[in-house]
Amino acid sequence: MTKNKLTVNKLIDVIVEGVEDLKGEEITIMDLRDIETAVCDYFIICNGTSNTHVNAIAGSVRRKVKEEAQENPWHIEGEDNGEWVLMDYVNIVVHIFQKQTREYYDLESLWGDAEIISAENN
Repeated sequence: MTKNKLTVNKLIDVIVEGVEDLKGEEITIMDLRDIETAVCDYFIICNGTSNTHVNAIAGSVRRKVKEEAQENPWHIEGEDNGEWVLMDYVNIVVHIFQKQTREYYDLESLWGDAEIISAENN
């Protein structure tokens, strides 16, 4: 049996579906490929309404990607506190914030040279 490897664009779609399944809010996809110092190709940023919601969104993304692509995140940080969960899929890094934490760190401004290829306000 061959492994079902998805293209980066399809993986982005699967991650976004995982976020949407648990009603993640304010989904933004940032293309970092033209930024020389970027650590990955894309950020997917969203927020949840509580620690429990943030962790539930992360769980949904993990399950969805595992089911559709048979891939696990290379690294996860922040599940202990649920303020900001970072999921590293090597080319794609998913940031799941609580709203006030997202506003504080403001990754969209910090990486202002990135192209916003999709932004959704739920």
